[in-house]
Amino acid sequence: MGETPRQRQTGYARWMTPFTDLHALPRQLRHPAVRDLAWALLSPALLETPPCPQRHPLAASDWADDPRQLVHWLHALDHDPQPLVDSLAKLTSRRLGLYYEALWQFALRQAPGIELLAANLPVRVGGHTLGELDLLLRDRDGVHHLELAIKLYLGPTQDDGLEPLHWLGPGCHDRLGQKLAHLAGHQLPLSARPECREVLARLGVAEVEAQVWLSGYLFYPWPGQAEAPLGVNPRHLRGRWLHRRDWPLDTQERWQPLPRQAWLAPARLETCWSRQAFDTWLHELDAHAPAQLLVRLEHEDGAWHEAQRLFLVSDSWPHLPG
Repeated sequence: MGETPRQRQTGYARWMTPFTDLHALPRQLRHPAVRDLAWALLSPALLETPPCPQRHPLAASDWADDPRQLVHWLHALDHDPQPLVDSLAKLTSRRLGLYYEALWQFALRQAPGIELLAANLPVRVGGHTLGELDLLLRDRDGVHHLELAIKLYLGPTQDDGLEPLHWLGPGCHDRLGQKLAHLAGHQLPLSARPECREVLARLGVAEVEAQVWLSGYLFYPWPGQAEAPLGVNPRHLRGRWLHRRDWPLDTQERWQPLPRQAWLAPARLETCWSRQAFDTWLHELDAHAPAQLLVRLEHEDGAWHEAQRLFLVSDSWPHLPG
């Protein structure tokens, strides 16, 4: 007798992602925010073996048992995205991490089998804030404190790519190794501190498991080659990065920069810049401009679809002017 859908979603596969077969779904949707929502729920984890417990937030949901329900919900939302648009309109910041968290909060409030107990729950002692719990949710496996992170890191050209500390954020303000250390050493242990136990008790929670869900992209140097960092998920999402001096001047491909809030799901655009418009933009771009996320676009089914993404960085990167 074959396995049931529930049995197939147990153990390793269940916490890594319950929706392996749905990886192409975000590209089938049309509304940008719904595509981002689908990407958040369906994209693979960056790491296979992080230094702290990892768990997909929907691992014990009814959607995980029957992914067809999730597909139907996302397609219905794509047809009428207003509830999602209204929810996202409450955001007061355009930071990518907060946008990512808001997408998850919207989904978890509607996911069957999930009870979202709190989001961005502050833990304070007197007037001092020790930190916040990104998510506190209850499912059939218990109560979970989940930390969410969306990260994009660029690999080294000189140092060993195996070391997570050698992978830099595009602004050079953080490193993969530092983020993992902060998650394991500060963010996840927060829910076990006595000060947090009092906060949890007021919500009727006695026992909680702390886990992380880390997704995003790793960008490999071009030209050149970097090894993937230790513990990486073989299915992680990837791109390339290059210095301005290495940009091919005679390319006939169609490229376009993406604004920061469009960095999640693969791009789908109704119109595309001409090659001349891109060349003009590139010529006018300041030599010390922040890293620019570019996508190579191909025309298919009446729209322009992302075929590749890369970060274009200044020639001085990562030694940016102060």
